[in-house]
Parts: sequence; C-alpha cells; structure tokens
Amino acid sequence: MRQVILHMGISLDGYIEGPNREIDWHVVDDELHQHMNDSLRPMGAFLHGRVVYELMEDFWPTADADPAAPDIIREFAGIWREKPKYVYSRTLQEAGWNSTIVRDVVPEQVAALKAEPGGDLVLGGADLAAAFLRHDLIDEFRTYVHPVLIGRGKPLFADAGARLPLRLVETRTFGNGVVLLRHRRAREAG
Repeated sequence: MRQVILHMGISLDGYIEGPNREIDWHVVDDELHQHMNDSLRPMGAFLHGRVVYELMEDFWPTADADPAAPDIIREFAGIWREKPKYVYSRTLQEAGWNSTIVRDVVPEQVAALKAEPGGDLVLGGADLAAAFLRHDLIDEFRTYVHPVLIGRGKPLFADAGARLPLRLVETRTFGNGVVLLRHRRAREAG
C-alpha cells in the first residue's frame, strides 16, 4: 500500500515561509536539488494545498523551456509536470498540469488513493498537513531543516492537535547545511 509522506522545507525555528510568504531563505544547491529529484521521481502523485500548487504552477510548468536553465532544474520541471497532482482547495476552480481538484480531505478517499498501484504520495503545505494530521493520514515526515532562523512566519505545525509518537529512521546532512530528518509513525517504524 502506498504511503502519505509529508515533504517540507523548514527553518530551524519551524517555519515554512516568512510573514509575507517569502521562501528566499531556502538553501537549495545542486546536491540538495538532485536529492529532491531522485526522491520525488519515483513517487506516485503530489498532494498539494492551493498555495503550494500555485507556487509550483507559477514556475515549474515551463522551467525547462529556458535553454539556459540548468539540467537539474529542467529535470525537476519534467517530474513535476508529468506527475499526477491532487490539489486540495475549496476555492480553486481549475488546475492544469495533470491535476485534479479535491475539495476536502476525506479519509476514505485518501485510503482509496493509497490503495491504488504506484509510488507513494507526497504531501506539501502546512494547512493541508494539518488537515491530514487531524485525520491521522500521514505515514512519514520528511523535513528538510534549513540553517536559518527567520523569526516569524507560517509554522509547519501550528496546531498538531495531539501528541504523535514518531521514530527517527534517517538523517542526512547536505554540504550546504540543510539536514533531512525522516520520521515514521512509531507504530509503523518498528
């Protein structure tokens, strides 16, 4: 059965974006970008909130059309564009690029999606993660901790709701100082 994997970059103080939605503090170099390409390529689908989808849609659909774009950027543009996307939004009326709009997080629908063949499901967005957490739908947490304190902004886990025991299953430090922390649900990590 496919897993739901939360996949997010955060500041050391736990924010996914600054107070004005800035993400310019993310430290992404070729090593980290190649890791992202390699880990996201086999995934079955992206589960995006509206904000994440619009951020991605603003750049990635045509990023590989620029002949000056680095190969690593061109590679991810193809991965993102071709991968099925489920965009959770109550307001978005249409979404392109192999996307399906979903209005609400319904556990039975997520269970059916997990039961389909293919790679795991990549979850992105703090609000969407909160909804998935409320329904106990996240199997794995992959947080990429960037070596910066931003002081304020949107936290990844504003209200986790309840204690959730996790087990660390992997760490990786990248040359740019970003640290991957990969956790699984304690009940599933053994």
